[in-house]
Amino acid sequence: MTETPAAFLIPGIVNLRDAGGQASVDGRRVRTGVLFRSGQLGRTEGDGVAHLGLSVVFDLRGVDELAAAPDLVPDDVELVHLDVLADSEERIATHLADLISRPDLLTEAVDSGAIDDHYRATYRNLVLLDSARASYATLFTRLAELDRPALFHCTAGKDRTGWAAAALLSLLGVEDRVVTEDYLRSSAPVIESFAAVFDGFAAAGGDRAALVPLFAVTEGYLQESHDTVREHFGSLDGWFRDGLGLGDDVADRLRARLLV
Repeated sequence: MTETPAAFLIPGIVNLRDAGGQASVDGRRVRTGVLFRSGQLGRTEGDGVAHLGLSVVFDLRGVDELAAAPDLVPDDVELVHLDVLADSEERIATHLADLISRPDLLTEAVDSGAIDDHYRATYRNLVLLDSARASYATLFTRLAELDRPALFHCTAGKDRTGWAAAALLSLLGVEDRVVTEDYLRSSAPVIESFAAVFDGFAAAGGDRAALVPLFAVTEGYLQESHDTVREHFGSLDGWFRDGLGLGDDVADRLRARLLV
């Protein structure tokens, strides 16, 4: 039976939840309490993630994001920086402030399909970019070697983190429908965490609904990554093998560690 991965409410951390709990098609279940996912850890309050007993945090953000909000973690937690989109020519964050402050610009971007096009391109990049493939290869290799809890995150924990979680769950044999449901759980907490942005946008005369595409995830985005995997590598196993350069031993160790 599949469990809904537990969410944790820690002030300052968005979209923090256990990455496990889902049923595998072979009757096993993804282990809980050993792998977590979230948004950035740069605004934690109190003890933050200390109670999770983490040994390592994998930060999938870019250097500009790190500089703006460095992770706040216990001294004994290893920080590993993996810039997934380092090779991307453009990130929407570059224009985010302009879009939010100008409802007319955002409405135009949404209506023209530019926002959707951007995210679909990003989800292709998560599969194809050299920086993404190197980052995910390191992430999955390290996860296969760990014997203590770990956490991986990006800024909101929905795109770079969302694809990492979806790919891993698929590798572990979780049914596609369950993987998609898990992925889509990111929309609500991310939108809620940006309530002040929505309020400011509305005060400037914007329609709150126009902001949703900037902060939500959709089934179509995840499908874009899967379609790209099939087009270039044949299957997810092919992406792990040929795209990431990982041998069967890594996949076997991930299954041994994360399935019960």
